Amino acid sequence: MMAEQPPPLEATPLLNEVPLLPHMVNGDSIQQVILVQVNPGETFTITTEDGHIQCIQGPAHVPMMSPNGSMPPIFVPPGYVSQVPSFLLLLRVLPPQFMHQPPPPHVFQEQEPRSHGRTNFIQRDERSLKMQEHLKKRLKDRQASGHTNNKLNSPPSSPHKVLNSSNATIPNGNGKGQQGAVGALKQKQIGKTKGSPEAEMGGRNSRKTNQVSDIQARSAVLSWNLPVSSQNGESHSHSPAAFTFEVAISNSGKNGKFKSVYVGEELTITLPDLRPATDYHARVSATSSSIKETISELVSFTTESCEPDCPAAPKLINRTKNSLSLQWKSSNDNGSKITNFLLEWDEGKNGPFKECYYGHLKQYKLTKLAPSTRYSLRLAAKNDIGMSGFSETVTFGTAGVVPPAPAPPTLLEAGVTWMALGWSPPAGGALDDTLTYSLDMEEEGSGYGFQPQYNGDELSCTLRNLRRSTSYKFRLFAYNSEGKSSPSEVVEHSTKPDRPGAPSKPAVKGKIHPHSVRVTWEPPKDNGGSDISKYFLEISEASVGRWEPIYSGAQREHVCDHLRPGTSYRLRVSCASKGGESQVSDVTTVTEYLLEMASSEQDERRVLYQGPAAEFAVTNLLPGRSYSFWLRAGNRVGFGPHSEKAEICTAPGPPEQCCKPLITCKSATCAVVSWESPACNGAEITEYRLDWGQVEGSMHIIYTGPCQSYEVKGLTPATTYYCRVQAVNVAGAGLFGDTGVITTPPSVPAAVAVLHLLEEDQVEISPPLSTCLAIQWEEPCCHGAEITGYNIEYGEKQLVTVGRNTTHVLENLLPDTLYRIRVQAINSLGVGPFSHSMKAKTKPLPPDPPHLECVVFSYQSLKLKWGEGPSRALIPNPTQFNLQMEDRFGRFVTVYNGPCHTYKVQRLSESTTYHFRIQAYNDAGEGAFSEVCAFTTTKSPPAPLKAPKVIQLEENTFEITWEPLQPMKGDSIVYILQLAAGREFDQVYKGPEPCFRLPAAQTNCEYRARVCAGRQCHDLPGCPELCGPYSPSTVFSCQRREPGPAAAPAGTELAQSGKRLREERAIAIALLCGFAVVAILFAVVIQYFVIK
Repeated sequence: MMAEQPPPLEATPLLNEVPLLPHMVNGDSIQQVILVQVNPGETFTITTEDGHIQCIQGPAHVPMMSPNGSMPPIFVPPGYVSQVPSFLLLLRVLPPQFMHQPPPPHVFQEQEPRSHGRTNFIQRDERSLKMQEHLKKRLKDRQASGHTNNKLNSPPSSPHKVLNSSNATIPNGNGKGQQGAVGALKQKQIGKTKGSPEAEMGGRNSRKTNQVSDIQARSAVLSWNLPVSSQNGESHSHSPAAFTFEVAISNSGKNGKFKSVYVGEELTITLPDLRPATDYHARVSATSSSIKETISELVSFTTESCEPDCPAAPKLINRTKNSLSLQWKSSNDNGSKITNFLLEWDEGKNGPFKECYYGHLKQYKLTKLAPSTRYSLRLAAKNDIGMSGFSETVTFGTAGVVPPAPAPPTLLEAGVTWMALGWSPPAGGALDDTLTYSLDMEEEGSGYGFQPQYNGDELSCTLRNLRRSTSYKFRLFAYNSEGKSSPSEVVEHSTKPDRPGAPSKPAVKGKIHPHSVRVTWEPPKDNGGSDISKYFLEISEASVGRWEPIYSGAQREHVCDHLRPGTSYRLRVSCASKGGESQVSDVTTVTEYLLEMASSEQDERRVLYQGPAAEFAVTNLLPGRSYSFWLRAGNRVGFGPHSEKAEICTAPGPPEQCCKPLITCKSATCAVVSWESPACNGAEITEYRLDWGQVEGSMHIIYTGPCQSYEVKGLTPATTYYCRVQAVNVAGAGLFGDTGVITTPPSVPAAVAVLHLLEEDQVEISPPLSTCLAIQWEEPCCHGAEITGYNIEYGEKQLVTVGRNTTHVLENLLPDTLYRIRVQAINSLGVGPFSHSMKAKTKPLPPDPPHLECVVFSYQSLKLKWGEGPSRALIPNPTQFNLQMEDRFGRFVTVYNGPCHTYKVQRLSESTTYHFRIQAYNDAGEGAFSEVCAFTTTKSPPAPLKAPKVIQLEENTFEITWEPLQPMKGDSIVYILQLAAGREFDQVYKGPEPCFRLPAAQTNCEYRARVCAGRQCHDLPGCPELCGPYSPSTVFSCQRREPGPAAAPAGTELAQSGKRLREERAIAIALLCGFAVVAILFAVVIQYFVIK
């Protein structure tokens, strides 16, 4: 037994069967509704208002309502105890002042937060009001007619059907209904309450009345009552703190997935962040320490519609210099169809937004815009409820023109390895145009041309890692969204030179005198990128330590005078250039030394150096040798004694140059090279390298190893080779020795490399391809001895020897046979190896001529047939036929060439003998001609005549005339006249005359007359006649003539017909003569221009 609140208006069949329904739908007061569940096999008995007893058999659900709002007594069988703690869901929309309160704790967000809010927008349109009034009127009519009581005895149609009612729906964008301000709610109660085992045995629950007030688009207030359990007619209430409630909602149907949004002890919560115009289903479950979890029935409601969501930003689909084409998509309409879109822009001034389009289309084209200008736009959507928020602001720019060429870059500052350049925007460009710049640089003498060094929107850049004192060329490009400008003028800037390095240490030149000394120095190894402009020489006494300048100039030599004898002096030098002044050189002390050297103790000492320098490099020594050195110091008085001997050994060096190698030929393709070991220069030789080649300047190493000989194989006979040897030790590789030369002896020829078959058109005299094969090859290397001939092997090792020609025709071969052919060359030393084998096949013999016969004779054509096969070649036939006919000059002319087995020769003369012959050919060649066959055409029948003319001479006498024909080649012409009075024709005349008089014709009878010509062949045995086709029929009838002067007109008509006949004959003769002359002219032209 379940209680539910009276639902809103909805016309359902169940409402018509409940007598208390008017109290449920009028909304004047809150009534208590009881839904009694009757189980299968049980009977539910109730007493109606008029005193009748009604019995309802289970299973069934019976809704009941008390008129005064009190609970009616319900009788149940003994022992039917009800103890089902349950509670009632109460869905309510609170007033606005309550909606602004924060939601209770433990309420979980079901949806992502919306990016915009909305004001409370509640409306009820005229259509919904009319629908509600109409439904109320219909219910009042049913209540007055008394149909409710008559249908009380009818139980619900389905035992599981639940009482449903909803507010009248009004179609909108999503097909959902809009609720009015009075809080009409679509609500459904489904399912059973889960409880304790006692509840499953038939417990009864009591509930308070549900209340529905209002629903918002994105929120709703959900309320429920405490569970009330009843046992043995006594109700037991519970405190709120004894229960923990969990609220779960679903927007995917009653059987969809439910999501928990609240867990706590409150009896009323606010469901925030709901979707507008969406069906929701809610349920509450309660748990406590004493009662198991119970789940309420589902309650369904639909949120109101509202303004659309914020649309996405418009997208650019096309742009020009003066227009922007935009396109956008609809956003979620939130239950009311989107009717218009509002597009706003800043007019390219970065100012306030203004409306530029308002309509229902999803694209718009902005025109009359300025080139190279950026515009900011935003979009909003509107439906019947209100306007959405604006989308994100997007900025698009119109197309423009490429910027003008900028001014060349200027040098801001330069260093030794860096350079700072600056530039300004190109003149005449758009002020708001975003420009990027590309700086190209070319290094003088590099040969790489201009290379990009910078790309960005700054107006200056610093180039680093440049070469000192180097000139660079620069050019600048400007870019915008439309493309690349022309380059600026090329300018040239240079980096600064660096400070030079220190000069070399001053050296004493010549002999040191008591009062003077000549010193010299070398320029610095690194001049810093610019020439040395001045040198500075400074001197200091060794005991004083103060430096004094004594020379400044460009020379690198100076005589220091005014010196005191017996005094030790120190000298140093520095230099200066455009890059600055260098550091001072090393200090030189003016003291003289004498260095002596000997290769061994037995050799005589020789002086290597005498001067003030404290070091000396001895050159031109041999590597890996030991040398002895002695040193003496001198002053103005003289030289002191020798120092102790210093014995120094030079480092090992690469080996000496090898001698010329010795080459010996073992055969025409093999040679042995040997050589001697050179001096090792202090380190043992580890390997030798043999350089070998056919050209002296282009040799390559073919051997590396410790051996002093090597055998070279795979040589070419009668060929000159060059070789040389190099020795290697740990110090390096020595020089290559002298080059040795050898020429290998001649040998048999090499193998023929190229061998192929010649085609028929490549041979001057075409041989019969059935028994001959023409081959060709390339002459191989002779290997020092001239080639004298070739051996050709084919078939079963048949050998043919030919001369020096590289082509040959193999004759007397078998037709249609595969041969394997190979060739070898011959010289005075013998035969070379055979070439690779080539397979070639002879063609079959040409076909024999077929038997020629004539199958159809005619007076102007002959149909000839030969061989066995179809008249037309349906598939490619390898065998072709050549049919020839003899002309009047005795020559045979081809009249047909093709694969068919029949041919019809046309345009022939009658009774004439023609001679034919035929030839067959295929890939093997042309066969012989057949014997000449003679075939004669037949005589032609006479031509068809025109319809005869009928002239009535008397009442029953007619004269029938027709055109006469000329004799055909001496054969006379006879005429056959047939007459028909019915269906069949009867011959009435046969003779040479072109007319016939028909007497005794029947009156009022219709006749048909026709005539044909016959040719009498006197030269044929039996003089047979060749009859031509009959003429068209002429119809006439015999009519009774009135007596009187009718004979005269008949005679006149006869005379006129005879005259017309003569004129027609003359015209026919003239036309015939004209055709004969034209035919003769054509025959002469063809004979002269075509045949000859």
